[in-house]
Amino acid sequence: MGDADADTTRTDQLHFQNPVTRYPAIEPPEQHQAEPGLDSELQPKADIGEFSYRGTGRLEGRKALVTGGDSGIGAAVAIAFAREGADVALSYLPAEEQDAQNVARLIRECGRTAVTLPGDLTDAAFCRQVVDDAAGQLGGLDILVNNAGKQIVATSLEELPDEQVEQTYQTNILAMFRTTRAALAHLPAGGTIINTTSVEAYMPAPTLVDYASTKAAINNFTKGLANQLADKGIRANAVAPGPIWTPLQPTDGQPKEKLPEFGRSTPLGRAGQPTELAPAYVFLASPESSYVTGATIHVNGGMPSP
Repeated sequence: MGDADADTTRTDQLHFQNPVTRYPAIEPPEQHQAEPGLDSELQPKADIGEFSYRGTGRLEGRKALVTGGDSGIGAAVAIAFAREGADVALSYLPAEEQDAQNVARLIRECGRTAVTLPGDLTDAAFCRQVVDDAAGQLGGLDILVNNAGKQIVATSLEELPDEQVEQTYQTNILAMFRTTRAALAHLPAGGTIINTTSVEAYMPAPTLVDYASTKAAINNFTKGLANQLADKGIRANAVAPGPIWTPLQPTDGQPKEKLPEFGRSTPLGRAGQPTELAPAYVFLASPESSYVTGATIHVNGGMPSP
């Protein structure tokens, strides 16, 4: 896995460690990236698991599609899946090609197949095509991770334009309906669907009412879908991250002046790193979680949630 970069990584996820001090409480400088943002331009760098995730063979032979797999949580999940033995297809926007190629390189260095599928999930036709292309190029599909998301702050409802609301819903929830519908033509019994929701579904920030409401919809979608698919042997679950340091934050996902304190209000006193989410997705994708469906795993540094 190479040498660890002391500025971005710590010991791997299997070492006994203090969760408060595994990563420092970052103080990101005020910064801005145009949407969709790049991991490669984040300051400080995020840990997507390049040096810190160690696999144990829990997903040997599996075939996964990860939307938003170029950066942040999606990148960390894709890398973890590959290190656990899965082949992985990445869906991402064309502007994120640089990050996507880095993640694909890391997947291939594990000896696994990486498929890169650029396109826009707000296009209904692409939602269908990306799933079919992933299954075709991987030789099947048994894991779908719906992770791509859009998050833009708006200080008041009066300042929240219809266009932003519509784009947020198209990206965060309508695309999820479409990719999941397409995936059901490929997923076998034993297949899994994992959706990324958020602590915002439970503790909505006043500046994120559109984003938070999509995340609440994802929770409901996941539970209804789990009940619908249970008799087919296909499980659907969700992961609800708290404040995680990803390109969503400096692309107007947070007010710029609040970036230096990002994540400090959690009980653990720090923002999470993307790789700290990966084990939850691995668990939900693996046969270990065979009796878990319709559930949401909270990975939020201790923020109170149901």
